Amino acid sequence: MKRALTIAGSDSGGGAGIQADLKTFSAHRVYGMSVITAVTAQNTLEVRSVQPIDLAVITDQIAAVFEDIRVDVVKIGMLGSKETVETVAHSLKLFKPAIVVLDPVMISKSGHHLLDERAVSSLKIDLLPLATLVTPNIPEAEVLTGFPIRTKQDFYKACTAILELGPKAVLLKGGHAVGNPNDLFYDGKEFSWIKGERIHTKNTHGTGCTLSSAIASNLANGLPLATSIEQAKIYISEAIRNSLELGKGHGPVHHFHQFYKKERSDFT
Repeated sequence: MKRALTIAGSDSGGGAGIQADLKTFSAHRVYGMSVITAVTAQNTLEVRSVQPIDLAVITDQIAAVFEDIRVDVVKIGMLGSKETVETVAHSLKLFKPAIVVLDPVMISKSGHHLLDERAVSSLKIDLLPLATLVTPNIPEAEVLTGFPIRTKQDFYKACTAILELGPKAVLLKGGHAVGNPNDLFYDGKEFSWIKGERIHTKNTHGTGCTLSSAIASNLANGLPLATSIEQAKIYISEAIRNSLELGKGHGPVHHFHQFYKKERSDFT
């Protein structure tokens, strides 16, 4: 069994963050391990509070995993602060994982800021150069590049600008665009559009975490990068199509949809 390590925040509602990552790893038959960077008090409606984890504890979590268990892929999500970004980057430089998928989490589904302004420059300088793939959505890409993204040409321009920050490849997600959520993949050699279908549901909590974890899982299982992304896009689309009507706000996607034959109405 391949092994994946997620470095991210905890979601008490279970739909995003560490919880979504571990569910996605399991759904792809990958053994999941975790480093918790922050504990959030959140549900489908809001993020009520955030408690960052002590930097020494983050360092110890990473070391404890790497020094005992082989890590085939690292997925990075919510980091929160400049200090946490620097701490994680330092540990990754020390242990040198072969594959790093970076989801630059900045804002929660409910609009809560999960990455402070000071951390953005550190993310760009210290962490992006270590990434095999970075998976920003449009608002995150706008922060990373400093310009608005509205047109297809803007997508191409943004991918090029982000790649210049050091990652090996970029997947710019189109979920915030008008129309179908088509994503643009760029590996420095060619651009590829990953087509998507707009599924009309409010239950999309954890989509970004889930997609990046699915890509990481596919890479751990030995699939090429482009294939890993294509397969992950299919997985997240079906997870959204079979999303769960839980809570009063944005419910979670269904991470184990492929293992259930019942209609999604059975889970409401």
